[in-house]
Amino acid sequence: MAEVQTVTGRIPAAELGFTLPHEHTVCYLWHIPDRWDYWELTPDEDVIADELAVFRSFGGTCLVDVTLPEIGRDPSWLARLAERTGLRIVMGAGWYRGAYYPADALIDRRGPDELADRLVVEFVDGVDGTGIRPGILGEIGTDKPWVSALEERVFRAVGRAARRTGMAVTTHAVLSDVGLAQLRILEEEGVDPGRVVIGHADSYPELDYHLEIIRRGANLEFDFLGMSFTPMERKGEPRLIRLLLELLERGHADRLFLSHDVCHNQQLRHFEGHGYAYIPETFLPRLREAGVDEATIRQVTVENPRRILTLARSVGD
Repeated sequence: MAEVQTVTGRIPAAELGFTLPHEHTVCYLWHIPDRWDYWELTPDEDVIADELAVFRSFGGTCLVDVTLPEIGRDPSWLARLAERTGLRIVMGAGWYRGAYYPADALIDRRGPDELADRLVVEFVDGVDGTGIRPGILGEIGTDKPWVSALEERVFRAVGRAARRTGMAVTTHAVLSDVGLAQLRILEEEGVDPGRVVIGHADSYPELDYHLEIIRRGANLEFDFLGMSFTPMERKGEPRLIRLLLELLERGHADRLFLSHDVCHNQQLRHFEGHGYAYIPETFLPRLREAGVDEATIRQVTVENPRRILTLARSVGD
């Protein structure tokens, strides 16, 4: 039976409806050297539960929290939110990107196989004695428009863990075509490109880049939707919609994902942001106005996340 691993246990994949594939419910980004912008999400559980309830009221069924240990992952927090809201929550695993690698991970001293072993243990036994297991690898990223040596080591470890566990991989690739380099490493490790989601593609709105990711068989995620930190984000949505329409017209609905990447208090409704419901409340109506039919919207918001979250048969099964 096709199954998805959530923080409250495995469920039939068919239970997943509208899914947000790239979000955070807790996140701390400002603690590394020379970063002083104080990006974080409030640890007030009542506030976050209320925010998620709004998404639930718009028909949401599942949220993928790609927060990793070095930026605040908390399995018990996720399990409580799932119980309070009725949402299915999928937890990520791995290491985020070079500037955030925790010292105790010893990434500079451990090879890809040893690092992969740690990810497999989480998948089999759960995280830190909680019994709560991840359901996706990611978000795995790069700091710059290139992959550093240590980041390559992590990508290779993640690729090997993906093959052993059947989990898909979702990445952090901003403001450049670095997603192609990420994809190349995962391909070299034998990962099926169809099990890879290249994230933050809307931060680099270049059609040729998007088409090359799809040509190589991987998936493309527009996950800064509703963000308003920069003029490009505040003013760039019409261009993104045109890009999406072009990709849809070319027949690529089965390779597209939509999300918000909520990672800062400013994005929450509680603090006058859009929260986790911008896509169903505002963005999807704009796609409908542009002529996108309901079958295509379901493909992108239901079928594609369901496919990527369904655990593949692992190597050796």
